[in-house]
Parts: sequence; structure tokens; C-alpha cells
Amino acid sequence: MEIVIGLIIIAIGAFCQSSSYVPINKIKDWSWESYWMVQGIFAWLIFPFLGALLAVPSGYSLFDVYGANPSSTLWAIFFGILWGIGGLTFGLSMRYLGVALGQSIALGTCAGLGTILTPVFTGNTDDLTTPVIVGVAVTLIGIGIIGYAGRLKSAELSDEEKKKAVKDFNFPKGIFVALLAGFMSACFSIGLGFGEPLHFAESKEIFQTLPATFMVTLGGFITNAVYCFYQNSKHQTWSDYGNTSLYLNNLLFCALAGILWYSQFFGLSLGKGFLASSAVLLTFSWCILMALNVTFSNVWGILLKEWKGCKRKTISWLVAGLVVLIISSFLPQLLK
Repeated sequence: MEIVIGLIIIAIGAFCQSSSYVPINKIKDWSWESYWMVQGIFAWLIFPFLGALLAVPSGYSLFDVYGANPSSTLWAIFFGILWGIGGLTFGLSMRYLGVALGQSIALGTCAGLGTILTPVFTGNTDDLTTPVIVGVAVTLIGIGIIGYAGRLKSAELSDEEKKKAVKDFNFPKGIFVALLAGFMSACFSIGLGFGEPLHFAESKEIFQTLPATFMVTLGGFITNAVYCFYQNSKHQTWSDYGNTSLYLNNLLFCALAGILWYSQFFGLSLGKGFLASSAVLLTFSWCILMALNVTFSNVWGILLKEWKGCKRKTISWLVAGLVVLIISSFLPQLLK
């Protein structure tokens, strides 16, 4: 029963993450770099910091655990900086491919590489059991099917129809950016792997990964802040931050996007606390999260009419890919 609860919690976090780009559509008259920067303050600094505080026992400071493990802290930040590149290109993949297809390709790549490379980089290759590898393979098959559906969509729709659903739709450029985003985003999982020592022995198991999560998102914030401020200077959009008449609306929706995005890793931490009895699912939990992110993002893509006008064959391939992803989420547990 605990395993079911853990999977449900991870699924809720995945649903929230997949919904995080919806509030961004409500932001008014800010350039991309300005609203990306502000939502990042909420997503990568404020909420991860508040989450990490839940792991601090009475009488301790959050920074006690970082001071006691400087090497793990620095590695987590370093891979967070690399993940930040994935975060930037991830946003661009949404721009060129839409919520559904962009997240599918980027998160699918991230799912497979994050699950495989984390044990390799941290030296825990014993975690790469046959059920885990089979689960990753099935996840990638599901992503491939959805990618094929996206290719069919690109061939079927006119440029006008594509632009109507996704303003800047560009399939070749989007695929390249999404693959790069997925590769670099896998560094988040590697950062969490190096950050495993960053917890107090007295912390509840469901909160233990949250201090490491904060260090990884801090690294990602650094990368994104440098790039966004560069874009502000390049495009002369510093005035966005001074437009106080938009603060109430834009800060509200940036904060909403930020907390929805962070919910995936908060849910991952809580969910893993309930998966402690299954070493296979603990290793595969990253892939489960990403697979569910893809599933829910495509649900949003359908709701936002990004697949409107596609033939029944294309929709059938899309649905088939989603079914494979859902199966992949619990397959390793059945195979162990």
C-alpha cells in the first residue's frame, strides 16, 4: 500500500509540473527573459528553500548540513549549473514545439539519461538492475512513439495551422533544442545523486532529499539568471521590472508557475519516502516522474488544442505512446 501511495504522490507532483507553463500564458507585457527570471526566483530559490527547511530538525540550521558536506554541496551546485542549461533550452523547446511535444522529447531524454547516468557518475552501478534498464527502455519506446506522432503532426498541418496552435512552431529547430534540453536536464538527477549525504539523520525520510534539491536548483538559478540578465541588456527590457502596474498580475502567475514547477521535486522526495521498501522503484523513481510529466503534458497539449486538426492516425500514435509511458511507470516493480 505504501508503494501505491508513493506513486500517487509522484504522479500529483508530475501533474503540477506539467501544469506549470499554463499560468505563464497569463503574464502580461513582459519579455520572455523577464518573466522567466521572475518565475525562476520562485521556482528555484524561494520554494526550494522553504522545502529544504522541512528537513531541518529542531536546534539545527539548514546550513549545518552543507557545512558538514562541502564536497557534496559543491557537486550538487555544479550539476545544477549544468542542469540550468537544460532549463533554458527546455523553455525554448516549449516555444518551438508546444507544451505537449516539447516536454515529451525533452523529458523523455531526461528520463532515460538521468536514470542511467546517475548511478554511473555516483559509482552505484549495482542499482542498474535488469528491471530498471527494461523500464527505461520501455519509457524511451513510449517517447519515441510520441515523437513519431509529432513528426506526423508536422507533416499534416499547414504552417498556418501550426502557428495557430504554437506561435513559433519549428519542428527541426525544436527537436534539436528539446534533445539538448533533455541531455542537460539529466544533470538534475546526477546532482541529487551527489547530494545524497545532504540530510540530517533526524530528518523524516520523506524530506531527506529536499536540502540537495535546493542546492541543485540554486545552481540552475545561477545559469538562468546570467542568461536572462544578458537578454535584458541585449533587448533593453530592464524596464519590465519597473512596470509596477503589472506586478500584481505577473508576480501572482509567476509564483503560481514556480510552485507548480517545484511540486514535482517536492512530490518526488515525499514519494520516495514511501518507496523505501523497493530498491528498484527508488532507482527508477526519476524515470517515473519524467514519464508522468510527459503523460500529463500531452493531456494539457490536447486541452490547449495543440493537436487540433491532426488525423486520427496521428492521435492514435499519440495515445499509444501515452499508454506505453503509463505501463513503464510500474513495469519495473512487476519484473523484480
